[in-house]
Amino acid sequence: MADISKILVANRGEIASRIMRTCKELGKKTVAVYSTPDAEAPHVLMADESIHIGPAASSESYLVIDRIIRAARESGADAIHPGYGFLSENADFSRRCREEGLVFIGPGPEAIRTMGDKTAARKLMSQADVPFPPGTKNELKDIDKAKQVADEIGYPVLVKAAAGGGGKGMRIVEDEQAFRAGIKAAKSEARNAFGDDRVYIEKYLVEPRHVEFQIMADEHGNVLHIFDRECSIQRRHQKVIEEAPCPMLTPELRSEMAQAAISAARAVDYVGAGTIEFLVDADRNFYFLEMNTRLQVEHPVTELVTGLDLVALQLWVAEGKALPFGQEDIRLDGHAIECRIYAEDPREDFLPSTGTLTKHRIPAGNGIRVDAGVEEGQTITINYDPMISKLCAHGKDRDHAIRRMLRALDEYEIAGCRTTIPFCKYVLTHESFVNGMYDTHFVGDHFSTGILDEFQQMPSEVQALAASLLKEAGNGNLSPDHPPASSGGGTSEWWKRRKK
Repeated sequence: MADISKILVANRGEIASRIMRTCKELGKKTVAVYSTPDAEAPHVLMADESIHIGPAASSESYLVIDRIIRAARESGADAIHPGYGFLSENADFSRRCREEGLVFIGPGPEAIRTMGDKTAARKLMSQADVPFPPGTKNELKDIDKAKQVADEIGYPVLVKAAAGGGGKGMRIVEDEQAFRAGIKAAKSEARNAFGDDRVYIEKYLVEPRHVEFQIMADEHGNVLHIFDRECSIQRRHQKVIEEAPCPMLTPELRSEMAQAAISAARAVDYVGAGTIEFLVDADRNFYFLEMNTRLQVEHPVTELVTGLDLVALQLWVAEGKALPFGQEDIRLDGHAIECRIYAEDPREDFLPSTGTLTKHRIPAGNGIRVDAGVEEGQTITINYDPMISKLCAHGKDRDHAIRRMLRALDEYEIAGCRTTIPFCKYVLTHESFVNGMYDTHFVGDHFSTGILDEFQQMPSEVQALAASLLKEAGNGNLSPDHPPASSGGGTSEWWKRRKK
């Protein structure tokens, strides 16, 4: 396969800009596509050329395959990078690119289609001996039989959309009385979100951790893992804070999960960058959750701890080249944390907070990376994902990364809309997070709006609390009944009020 010379980025926002930066470093021309309100967006101004593809609604612009293909033809692009979201996991889009003679920088349509169908993926993982939670292997066709399975594996159970993701089409069923209603609600939401109402059930795990492995595979049979990420801080089943590596994995468990991730990728003849997501229960048993057949939002933390450019590797593999290193060459260096800075109001159940960014001053300094999709003066609308940026901190170890992130969050200045910055500060100073002993229920178990208001009013005490927590975590002294000592600013009293 010939080298790629011009790449159309079929996306917008921070991920489009991030992809273009690597393309420019590699000497490759870039083409942006944009909807009407994105005419002067950063990714459009960064590209070598740009093409308008429709109005604000993504269903009339970024999701229209024909318009993306036409833009590639008009610009003379020889490849398309889909980023994440939009058409990135659309098997028909991958197939069309192949038919049109365009390089799709991602896996083939067969892998996308198989892994995008959760029931097909579960069946394949079972054949590859990759563990997954007890439940139904196929979609529910007989509710009475499904209820029998639920009774056997025990409540609570999770009803999940077969074609879903992002927490849509998902319901927790606590007991048998709620089973039929839960099935009905999940099917209805799945139908509305994906046009596909197939669902399946699996055992709902106690204290689940969301741990994923980055994999990279080429056309020459090489499949490597690029270590792991912890993604358990979530709201509405969607991630807000991620870190690499996962703080709770032992070397033995990390190795076992990595091999399972590689087996999963091999089972579907995968090529390109992908992520195998697992759930890990309180007893450190791990289970296959799903595979994301694209670049992940949280990929920067992996880049920071390995020194690799995952987009550059995607382009390398897409050009038909063998991966330029082996598994033993990939090493971990320190620890990295990512905070997704959303235009959302944590006090109002993380509802989007629209408005014009009258101020957007990003933090800087050693170990800080900001992937931003908007600039000062731009308007956050309801048309797209409300992410403003991804703020990452890299440190020599986890404690250092937490301290560095807190400093960066303090420096970050945004005016014009509410953001998740106060929530991120709250999480990073919470005992459970500092100890690395948290799970996907963190928000439900610990977060309340009143706490956030009090937290935001006491930044100096929050910093003192963080320093004390980190010090005592290192000494192994923290416990729910052992608050940190005061650092002189009333931190102990604040801690006691927070625990009530």
